[in-house]
Amino acid sequence: MNDLLTLAFTSFLVQNIILNQFLGICSFLGVSNKRSKALGMGLAVFFVITLTGMLTWAIYYFILSPSEFNNYTDLTFMRTIVFILVIAAMVQILEMAIKKFSPSLYSALGVYLPLITTNCAVLGVALLNIQNSFTFTETIIFSAFTSLGYSAVIFTFSFIREQMNKAPIPEGFKGIPAGLIAASIMAFIFKGFAGLI
Repeated sequence: MNDLLTLAFTSFLVQNIILNQFLGICSFLGVSNKRSKALGMGLAVFFVITLTGMLTWAIYYFILSPSEFNNYTDLTFMRTIVFILVIAAMVQILEMAIKKFSPSLYSALGVYLPLITTNCAVLGVALLNIQNSFTFTETIIFSAFTSLGYSAVIFTFSFIREQMNKAPIPEGFKGIPAGLIAASIMAFIFKGFAGLI
């Protein structure tokens, strides 16, 4: 049980997917200008990462890896392309659901919703689950808490960016430059949590 709690804490704060592993930077900078968009993107990424983490784990161990289910045929070389197809399918399903149940969120996310398909954080988590040889339970914990960490960071960063838009910042630093400085400070803060484990 302690191992699962450590895994959850580590994947949420210490090894944060954005601030420590630098995955998902495109959407982090692109959608974090408003809290509503950041929250919507965070929730969408949470569902996609968690569900694709579980699906890709099952596909890898039951279909791609040599096992009794596939007559001991090694198909692991197809891992990346299969994972990308699973991610694309999950994003399409999520996009249709958001369009039907929340048209305002769908229009607010705009082009960034289909871009979840190419968000390297989603593929990165699926590959890290396999690389770390996680069990199915560990995969669920790692995927869920990594995506919650992504959501927390992008939402917090959107709040910071909204406040910076009101601040008297020199013209040359407005927008992305000031955002990158704030993100680097956030990365230092999150790295400080490593001392707790």
